[in-house]
Amino acid sequence: MRRILIVEDEEIIRSALRKLLQHAGYEVSDAGSVDDAEQRFDLQQFDLIISDLRLPGAPGTELITRAPRTPVLIMTSYASLRSAVDSMKMGAVEYIAKPFDHDEMLAAVETILNQAGTPAEPGSVVGINEHDQRESDPSRVMFGDCSAMQKVFTLIRKVAPTETTVLVQGESGTGKELAAQALHKLSPRASRPLISVNCAAIPESLIESELFGHEKGAFTGAVSARTGLIEAADGGSLFLDEIGELPAEAQARLLRVLQEGEIRKVGSTQSRKVSVRMIAATHRDLKAMTRTGEFREDLFYRLNVMQIRIPPLRERESDILVLARHFISRQGERMKKPGLKLSPEAMRSMEKHRWPGNVRELENAIERATILCDDDLITPSLLDLDSTGGEIVIPESLVEGDPVSSREADGSNDLSLEDYFQHFVLENQDRMSETELAQKLGISRKSLWERRQRLGIPRKKISNN
Repeated sequence: MRRILIVEDEEIIRSALRKLLQHAGYEVSDAGSVDDAEQRFDLQQFDLIISDLRLPGAPGTELITRAPRTPVLIMTSYASLRSAVDSMKMGAVEYIAKPFDHDEMLAAVETILNQAGTPAEPGSVVGINEHDQRESDPSRVMFGDCSAMQKVFTLIRKVAPTETTVLVQGESGTGKELAAQALHKLSPRASRPLISVNCAAIPESLIESELFGHEKGAFTGAVSARTGLIEAADGGSLFLDEIGELPAEAQARLLRVLQEGEIRKVGSTQSRKVSVRMIAATHRDLKAMTRTGEFREDLFYRLNVMQIRIPPLRERESDILVLARHFISRQGERMKKPGLKLSPEAMRSMEKHRWPGNVRELENAIERATILCDDDLITPSLLDLDSTGGEIVIPESLVEGDPVSSREADGSNDLSLEDYFQHFVLENQDRMSETELAQKLGISRKSLWERRQRLGIPRKKISNN
């Protein structure tokens, strides 16, 4: 059993994370500070250390040097997100922003543990041997037996060893980030970092500073110089998810990176060269966006050198049940429920479902069914596909407190759940933060953003004043 150490001073977060990881089948220990962890445990005995960045006493990054053979995942609040870049340069294997989504945390942990291997000897040349190539093959990162996915794998194998910029297109939940991971792992840059950025998750007023860094005094609050995410990816790969959400000024700066291979920090007059392999992803039609002026045409052609389209799950009919069995096996192992299987009715239900949330929706449905299943058979009612299709479940407190939602709940209104979502967000986004909206709707911030994109609901502009 893999051993994980949590170093977090807030008891609520530490306890919640411990339960999450234990439920997933890991052996978990925890401490409230770096010194506490070092006094109580042999840090080298853990397979992974998850630490908050800001702790009483020494910062979480200190664990990178105190446990040099153990991978360290740094957690950071959004306010200190830029400090995470410094963590990566110091040797952290990954960082994750708080508040984090449970699935996001488990996926990060699983990826790190799967990638962990025997450390290279000092001075040795890091390369990709035949065994590494087999382990990094797209079919190891993504699953797909259908012809559409086999074409995707073939494209990834051909383009990965090159320096070509790649544009990954596909609906939300299809696995665009997994494709980026496969492209990076099969590239000559595999030993260097892959920095992932969700362009839609960063406020417009901060996106340039996050990507390109800034000099001290460049703007109010810039009390020290910061390294940008592009510079942090120097020598490795940069994955820009939802690149269609980049504002115009950031698009112009990114074009210079692609054309000249150099960046200039916000507030600086000096440029520096960077060597970054660019992988971008979007669910939007960038070509159509160039016609409306939302996206620069010259940037589109720079990004669209090689295009990889990830098919939606509804176009992968032969993969649905195989994927479902894979998730059942994994969830059953995590939850100590071996031998679970789908009933014939459940299989028919899954084959008929349209899967608007794609593979992510399928995985969530299996996880929910695994939790609720009292015997060895998963039935359609446990999958709960017909009622919500993986969409929003309105909290009872909201239904009771809002007259509009009450009318919807008792059937006197024809609004669907998506209609309700759109109504609630538009009505409340001027007085609620994204976090508050997500909490009221009973979903994660990531899910809130994804549904905004699918329904075309713009996020309120953030004032620079």
